[in-house]
Amino acid sequence: MSRFWSQVARDLTPYVPGEQPKIANLIKLNTNEHPCPPSPRVVEAIRAEVGDDGARLRLYPDPNADLLKQAIAARHGVTTREIFVGNGSDEVLAHAFQALLKHDAPLLFPDITYSFYPVYCGLYGVDHVAVPLATDFSIDPADYIDRDVQPGGIIFPNPNAPTGRLLALDAVERIVAGNPDSLVVVDEAYIDFGGATAIPLTQKHDNLLVIHTLSKSRSLAGLRVGFAVGHPDLIEALERVKNSFNSYPLDRLAIVGAVAAIEDEAYFQQCCAAVIASRESLVGQLTEIGFDVLPSAANFIFARHPQRDAGELAQALRAESIIVRHFRLPRIDQFLRITVGSDEQCSSLVAALRRLLA
Repeated sequence: MSRFWSQVARDLTPYVPGEQPKIANLIKLNTNEHPCPPSPRVVEAIRAEVGDDGARLRLYPDPNADLLKQAIAARHGVTTREIFVGNGSDEVLAHAFQALLKHDAPLLFPDITYSFYPVYCGLYGVDHVAVPLATDFSIDPADYIDRDVQPGGIIFPNPNAPTGRLLALDAVERIVAGNPDSLVVVDEAYIDFGGATAIPLTQKHDNLLVIHTLSKSRSLAGLRVGFAVGHPDLIEALERVKNSFNSYPLDRLAIVGAVAAIEDEAYFQQCCAAVIASRESLVGQLTEIGFDVLPSAANFIFARHPQRDAGELAQALRAESIIVRHFRLPRIDQFLRITVGSDEQCSSLVAALRRLLA
């Protein structure tokens, strides 16, 4: 720690991303990356944008990313005025915390959820309250309605992370409708793997912001593209913060690649279906060997073995070049979060677990 650190830097507890180890022949099931490559159209679009001599790269990208906003608007049946885009959904979330979620009353989010939320609260000075999940690790809408103090905002992932549990769309709307004077942010990073998006609800409720990423279901974690959909007044606040921070968050290659991914609907549906089928197969196999697995609508599962320590299992798998995510946190320290990889990767995982349990 340097004497030049600000008090903000001193007080922060940074987010810890999933490990990116450099291990030969690694089976990497810890960061929820898609097992399928992106659409071939993405590669074609990026090559075309670069061109033979790369001359376009000397030019700044469109600060408004209009082509991308038009593609998102066309797919989701909204206007471009209702769309904000950023450098991954984490940046979109960060701007939402600063522009829309910092109020006198505390922000509410689940006690077991995406661990970046409390980090952003620390970074931007947002007071917050962690609302306990139910005993089955589900979100109970009643916990967010008719509270003694009107919340300054509400945010939760759907499906939740790291549990993978899905909140039905009517339950999401109960929370939104039950808090007309508070912004509700629904973080839908994993919604394409088994749920219905809340984006249509933004046409009925001006207090709803829905955030998506192309990192998961579009196989573009390496390109860093995220977006939000909501009432134009919400989007204007995000744009004001963005343009006071970085006017060019998306580069030229990210814009054209994201447009190509969004427009290739058939490939998208095919890849999502493949992950869902692999997930259900993996759940069945893990259940057979004694694991308790939470219901998941994401591209990962959350599982525990009643007779084996999760941390020990994670270390034993690592010794076999298989990486899963283990959170040493209250209530979930005996769970492993396992990304749904390819069928071959899942088979290797199950085979390794069979050996370890034997």
